[in-house]
Amino acid sequence: MLSSHDIDRVCRGSHSDPFAILGPHRSKGGKTSVRCFLPSAKSVTVLSPDGAALGELTQLHADGFFEGLISARREAPYQLQVQWASGLSSRLEDPYRFPLVLGEMDVWLLGEGTHLRPFEVLGAQACTMEGVSGTRFAVWAPNASRVSVVGDFNFWDGRRHPMRLRRECGVWELFLPGVDIGALYKYEVRTQHGQVLPARADPYALQSELRPATASVVGQLPEMVNPSPARKIANALDAPVSIYEVHLGSWRRVTEDGNRWLNWDELADTLVPYAKDMGFTHLELLPVSEHPFDGSWGYQPIGLYAPTARFGDAAGFGRLVTRCHEAGIGLILDWVPAHFPTDAHGLANFDGTHLYEYADPREGFHNDWNTLIYNLGRTEVRNFLVGNALYWLERFGVDGLRVDAVASMLYRDYSRQDGQWIPNIYGGRENLEAISFLKRMNEVVGVEREQAITLAEESTAYPAVSRPTFAGGLGFHYKWNMGWMHDSLAYMARDPIYRQHHQGEMTFSLVYAFNENFVLPISHDEVVHGKGSLLNKMPGDRWQQFANVRAFLGYMFGHPGKKLLFMGCEFAQEREWNHDQSLDWHLLDNPQHAGVQCLMRDLNHLYRATPALYQQDFVPAGFEWIDHADNQRSLLSFIRWAEDQASFVVVLCNFTPNVWTDYRLGVPRPGCYQELLNTDWAAYGGSNVCTLATGNLTDAIPWQGKLNSITLTVPPLSTVFLKWTA
Repeated sequence: MLSSHDIDRVCRGSHSDPFAILGPHRSKGGKTSVRCFLPSAKSVTVLSPDGAALGELTQLHADGFFEGLISARREAPYQLQVQWASGLSSRLEDPYRFPLVLGEMDVWLLGEGTHLRPFEVLGAQACTMEGVSGTRFAVWAPNASRVSVVGDFNFWDGRRHPMRLRRECGVWELFLPGVDIGALYKYEVRTQHGQVLPARADPYALQSELRPATASVVGQLPEMVNPSPARKIANALDAPVSIYEVHLGSWRRVTEDGNRWLNWDELADTLVPYAKDMGFTHLELLPVSEHPFDGSWGYQPIGLYAPTARFGDAAGFGRLVTRCHEAGIGLILDWVPAHFPTDAHGLANFDGTHLYEYADPREGFHNDWNTLIYNLGRTEVRNFLVGNALYWLERFGVDGLRVDAVASMLYRDYSRQDGQWIPNIYGGRENLEAISFLKRMNEVVGVEREQAITLAEESTAYPAVSRPTFAGGLGFHYKWNMGWMHDSLAYMARDPIYRQHHQGEMTFSLVYAFNENFVLPISHDEVVHGKGSLLNKMPGDRWQQFANVRAFLGYMFGHPGKKLLFMGCEFAQEREWNHDQSLDWHLLDNPQHAGVQCLMRDLNHLYRATPALYQQDFVPAGFEWIDHADNQRSLLSFIRWAEDQASFVVVLCNFTPNVWTDYRLGVPRPGCYQELLNTDWAAYGGSNVCTLATGNLTDAIPWQGKLNSITLTVPPLSTVFLKWTA
């Protein structure tokens, strides 16, 4: 017999083991007793699947608890015919008659924290169980005393659908018949102390509501995207990689329709052709995981598994990836495993304990961003994040993940004063748990998705970031070269008259250029928060500002390393980036802005067509100085070599507004040289000073360590690419 205490706990939503009370149970005499909790029900009849009455249930509690004997075996399927107080009636499946949701192997792997694809078993999975369609829910909350699924299908009432705890792994599970794709839901969590927490969004939700709403949405798990040999080739270290970094919410907006965002399909129709026309090889999207605050640009995500609802549903994002690949363009996602926001519906204090975050704020609170730091020493948290990496790579087929804020993960004292951080077990400042996690993530990606790449935003001198883990590295394929970015932009911001004293800011990067597999980034962080646009960083009058931009872009494409440029820089956006409005596309009506865009297009196409500019980015054999010491004229000259050492490109940079005539340049081979590209060409808005205005034959005059040389006219504020033609 049930005790009144058990019935009362079910009715109050505080029972920790609902399957011990609800559903079918063996009664004395071998009969079957059915119990259910249906608030607002007047009567309940148990029916066989073909509609035959199996028994009437008696109401034992005024809140809606019913029990009665039925003429069927305990294992037999049945349905509930319910007469409601409103006068309506309905025929329901009883969630508490269905078997376990998680298989034993899944439970074991989840408990161990080694399930490679936890998203296949956790979260909300639309499915069929015993011939009945519905959704199975599973959520990790080991320290909760009760977890319920709440949603628009049960009036958000936490008493109606409490879940079953699988104690081996701390996961609560429940199959809800009739709940279909598109249903809104959350989890209501009661702590060990009896406190009911604000309803939680599903950490593994595949879709979410559009902010400011915060519910999770039952979605369809995308099918696995087959590996692509073509994408493996396109992402390789010896491939041309020119990345266009984009914030989807502000790349372009529909101003005639309330300044709205483009949806996934509109972005596929506009952004993809634009990137292809401009010659970029990859798009990199600022984080598209669901996030509550527009102003975070996606860097404070709550729904790591849910493409943001700002642009449509998850299937729409999948179509965008497909369109990119059809156009021969790779797609990289900005990925944020370093921290998460404190919003009440998120991961913070998830089950009444510090489940996902470190408990001690000296480890678990990010001072810079007022966010929480993942406890990467907990296997289930590592599994959550490693699984998320695989999810985007396998289920949507994205080409890679740019991992945000790696430096903040590597060091326990990052942005902390003495006494505000806890040393590691050896007394050091390195975050050993984070280092282990990053290695694990990169190893799993390398094994499970060989074509994919990972890129680290890492601003310190931490060694071997982009070296294999078996060689002592972190295992990333690429590392952002933040030093190059800061030094070169500092140099370009100087008046040309003073640049002669700071030549090292442009040459120092070659001292360490081959220590890592570097990407040269001019990212979103350089055009916000008062830093000004790329154009407005440049000194001089209007003409000189544009010429400086053009010369800098040319230098960037000559320098070893893959390339990354934030949207708007490709046409010299005037103002700082504003995430709430579109780029200023009207500027392209101005010939100077259109000229920069034309240059950027030509640089990309030249880069992709010239193996010397990309094949040997990461080995010294791919680069050779001609002259880096001519600081009096602020000139730089160097050679980029292809793998076969037969083809090469000579690059000459002039960072003054002076035209240098009769300039002698040492070259590696005798013969003819011609301009491949000159950033001072009139088509780009330049003064059209031609480097090889008269002759282009070399002289047998040794110069700058070369046996042959050529006399040039060096255009003002320019970068020139020269090709040997024998």
